[in-house]
Amino acid sequence: MSPNRLSNLTIVIVDDHKDLRRYLGVFLGQLGANVALAENAIEALEAVKTYRPNLVLSDISMPGRDGFGLLNDIRALGPDAGGNVPVIAMTALITPVDRARILNAGFKAFLSKPFSPEALVEAILTALND
Repeated sequence: MSPNRLSNLTIVIVDDHKDLRRYLGVFLGQLGANVALAENAIEALEAVKTYRPNLVLSDISMPGRDGFGLLNDIRALGPDAGGNVPVIAMTALITPVDRARILNAGFKAFLSKPFSPEALVEAILTALND
């Protein structure tokens, strides 16, 4: 993959699993993205307000506020404050019902864990080009 494939993009990654969060941050950083890491929905919302990212990658199952709650909080910011940023859901639990719930909630896409680096980049580029 081209090291500049995601250059000039700012991406917020929120996941309660530290190792995955760091891995995704390093990987996307190597592709040129500016990355902000968040451990939970509260940190992620602050990162959205601060950095006005191009995209958010959000785990669905997190302690406290889950990915659906985070998406609602982001949308409540309104477009002028970054509330229309595309959000991609990441989850290990993906049944047809889960898939429909995720997409109906307003996520741009979802990634079923574990996912490949190629699937991640494809989902990001697709979400940004919609």
